[in-house]
Amino acid sequence: MVEEQRIQMAVAEIIEAIGEDASREGLTDTPQRVARLYTELFAGIGVDPRSAINTVFDEEVLQEEMVFMRNVPFFSVCEHHLLPFFGHAHMGYIPDGKVAGASKLVRALEVVSKRPQLQERLTNQLADAIQDVLQPDGVVVMVEAEHLCMAMRGVKKTGSTIVTSASRGRFEKCGISRTEFLNLLHRG
Repeated sequence: MVEEQRIQMAVAEIIEAIGEDASREGLTDTPQRVARLYTELFAGIGVDPRSAINTVFDEEVLQEEMVFMRNVPFFSVCEHHLLPFFGHAHMGYIPDGKVAGASKLVRALEVVSKRPQLQERLTNQLADAIQDVLQPDGVVVMVEAEHLCMAMRGVKKTGSTIVTSASRGRFEKCGISRTEFLNLLHRG
């Protein structure tokens, strides 16, 4: 649970520590705004992403066919610098008798992205949640993101994209499924 009062005090202290006047007109409400922001940005802490995939249907017809979703936008916060990273997630799975409502997979992405995070971990947590709930023949997740900690500081390379992937089941073992996923990903 986010402690907004503590965040407000800490933000006021940071404002003073960088040499600004926390009582200046433009900054007086900043601690409260940041506290509310953090409540929203970190709403996924302590939430199991599997709980978001709560609408599952039995569907034998789709067995052996891939369910694929691409270009799902997300925002997260790098745990090393507490700066945002954002991009798109692409998810695919081969059902073994069960399918999920598409919005539920998006909600699972929202849960794993709303916490201090590493992109590599986010990718694996999403793949594991889909695998655990649906028990499909295979799962693949690819995440492409730009990290503001790379764009705003350090190497200062705006537009650089980090790509991570996680595969389970047939995607992990079978190059054909992985190739099919990549072909779907790159279609217009």
